[in-house]
Amino acid sequence: MSRLITLVTGQWADLPLTVLAPKARAFGFDGVELAAWGDHFEVDKALAEPDYCERKRALLKQHHLEVFAISAHIAGQAVLDLIDSRHRALLSPQIWGDGDPAGVNRRAAEEMKNTARAARKLGAKVVTGFTGSSIWHLWYSFPPVPTAMIEDGYRLLAERWNPILDVFGECGVKFALEVHPTEIAFDLYSAERALKALNHRPEFGFNFDPSHLIWQGVDPAEFIRAFPDRIYHVHMKDAIVRFDGRRGILGSHLTFGDPRRAWDFRTLGRGSVNFEEIIRALNDIKYRGPLSVEWEDSGMDREHGAKEACEFVRKLGFPTAAHVFDAAFERQ
Repeated sequence: MSRLITLVTGQWADLPLTVLAPKARAFGFDGVELAAWGDHFEVDKALAEPDYCERKRALLKQHHLEVFAISAHIAGQAVLDLIDSRHRALLSPQIWGDGDPAGVNRRAAEEMKNTARAARKLGAKVVTGFTGSSIWHLWYSFPPVPTAMIEDGYRLLAERWNPILDVFGECGVKFALEVHPTEIAFDLYSAERALKALNHRPEFGFNFDPSHLIWQGVDPAEFIRAFPDRIYHVHMKDAIVRFDGRRGILGSHLTFGDPRRAWDFRTLGRGSVNFEEIIRALNDIKYRGPLSVEWEDSGMDREHGAKEACEFVRKLGFPTAAHVFDAAFERQ
């Protein structure tokens, strides 16, 4: 496979990078997507300490790993969200501050700008993450939702994210939104609307992740084909979907890992995602970036799962055809 395979480090943020890096290499990965939490990539230190990024690169090089993207999901979530007590446990004390919602939104936006600047210093060309959403709670239209309320949500996206994306543009870094429930773009049509709200500016595209689409009933390969020039990064993650007349698509307020759930995340190859079609769709749009394994499986040891997932992705690769299979029958 020509594409390199990387590991999203966010699910391993309890381990220092000095411990995780040799593990990632032992699992078989070519590189990492560094989370901007834990000690994996600290945006403030990257900007304040002249040799911080150099030291991170040297550590990764020591273990024959490359870095292609920074994951800034947590800070990005707070840019558009309606802030409440849930965010306090999620956000850094610097972003949370006194908890005043407007202040949290503002500080999160500044953190995203700084993340673009820090990514440039590190040499990463993509920042993956979330945008949050001020209208996610309105997804079901009862009490009836006036169209203007949804339009306001997309206007707010433009108002808050255009200044952030200006900095991304100055830094030569792309922002790749992970299309995901609770974000301003959570399926194909809401993704189209987000692009339109931002005037299709080139700094904004998508971090494709099939696991968040399949349980909604969206064909992940069709999502790729719908946005051939906007797939800036790819997460490889699986999910199982099991509808049997008792389980509901909305999750029944059951936590991940509960066997009663209708869908849950699984190690790659053990769920319902058709990765063969995803690879073919990525080939069709000529995506050449990394395939980043985001390992989440409540029922499996994570070290076993990460190694197995890496092996699974590596077996998926194949070169595209140089000739149409029946070209030999053509007559001159």
